[in-house]
Amino acid sequence: MPAPLKILVLLFTVIIASIGIAVTAYWAPDRSVESLSVRWASSPSEFIAVAGMQVHLRDEGPRDDQTPLVLLHGTSSSLHTWEGWTQVLKGQKRIIRFDMPAFGLTGPDPDGDYSIESYVAFVTAVLDQLDVQSFAIAGNSLGGYIAWATALEHPERVSRLILVDASGYPYKSSSVPLAFRIARTPVLGSLLGPVLPRSIVENSVANVYGDPTKVTPELVDRYYDLATRVGNRQALVQRFNQTQPGPLADRVVELKMPTLIIWGGKDYLIPLEQGKRFNREIAGSQLVVFPELGHVPQEEGPLQTVAVVKTFLGISN
Repeated sequence: MPAPLKILVLLFTVIIASIGIAVTAYWAPDRSVESLSVRWASSPSEFIAVAGMQVHLRDEGPRDDQTPLVLLHGTSSSLHTWEGWTQVLKGQKRIIRFDMPAFGLTGPDPDGDYSIESYVAFVTAVLDQLDVQSFAIAGNSLGGYIAWATALEHPERVSRLILVDASGYPYKSSSVPLAFRIARTPVLGSLLGPVLPRSIVENSVANVYGDPTKVTPELVDRYYDLATRVGNRQALVQRFNQTQPGPLADRVVELKMPTLIIWGGKDYLIPLEQGKRFNREIAGSQLVVFPELGHVPQEEGPLQTVAVVKTFLGISN
């Protein structure tokens, strides 16, 4: 065998061996809902059948509340991101939160449809199932996009709107979580099936916090574990391919309900200018900026952010 060919074969062997070692080290098989529920679906979690899915949901607070607050999480997150707000508000307000399709314990949409229209239909279907006709709605990131799109399509049902670092307008990020960059890259995205280094998850969570030192091992556990729910990694890739900001942006000015906009001053994924644009285009809206918080201020600084929510909702201390 000629020397150049031997070198090429040796190099190829080394590359294959390295890939094999990496795959073995970071192998993360899909996990069942049953196994994950032990830790992440304790009481008051429940599962309800909606649109061919078993939706992971928590419904807390006074059931006689005529306008519950619905909380929608963002990409790769779950209903747990609202735990701080819920603990403060549930004594006086009915709080409904659930894992959105493609994420958490709810998992993939059976039709693989992650359009904004499909998400709006899902939210209203969940609320119809709970016999909730009128509600206030809050959403973070993708959840914010879904929240204001729901308000556009069903203004007669939405009494108040809360946008928390919401997406929906076209934007340019100055920093994107590593897991998102991988999911958006076709070849790398395919690797999300069998392989998931915990370090990628930890890096991605730290990326959306204003103060990365607040990212605890338990927090990383939650994001990591729920990412391995059967089908979620493939669904994440589909979600990025299908749900793009922009299509409804010219209709934001149609929103007329009282609106609170909360933004983290250290949000490098969706810049503050987006919050200012929502504030300009939604008549009478209020913008509150938390300079030291990042892209998920409701999770990073729950007590700070929920205080302005209480005022907005007219909840006394």
